[in-house]
Amino acid sequence: MARRGFHAVSIAEIGAAAGITGSGVYRHFESKSAVLVALFDRVIDELLREEHEILDGTADLTLALDRLIAGQVQFVVGDRELAQVYYNEINNLPDDDRRRLRRKQRRYLEEWVHLVNELRDDLTDADARTVVHAAIGAIQSPLFHNTGVAEDRLRVVLTEAARAILGIAT
Repeated sequence: MARRGFHAVSIAEIGAAAGITGSGVYRHFESKSAVLVALFDRVIDELLREEHEILDGTADLTLALDRLIAGQVQFVVGDRELAQVYYNEINNLPDDDRRRLRRKQRRYLEEWVHLVNELRDDLTDADARTVVHAAIGAIQSPLFHNTGVAEDRLRVVLTEAARAILGIAT
């Protein structure tokens, strides 16, 4: 799906990638979009779980934000194809599923906004929301082009860019 898109991939190809027949996929999912929904639920649930662990286990707000940035960088760099599929295909989901997933995504982002508000008293809530979206956009920016930068260096560059956008001191 990352290379060709949701509509161009058959259920047989999904099954083959999973090591089962296409008809075997239907024993677990009622449709191709249900596969996508389950995949996206897993992605967002994992991001939310990591976020809760970070927030519950880190008293230092700057460190907590750094860990959230690291998690988002890991998702984009370490799970690039999955991130591409999410970014490209969320609009191909049934309306109810898309709205539910977008709500989860907003909950994830609101914790970032809350941290930025706590760390930056010079920003309004709208300003904080804007810089959070800009920082995550910067992290996600290499999803659709080859940067030519080694993964280790890319992680550093994306982390530094996000921190600069968020206005968090190094």
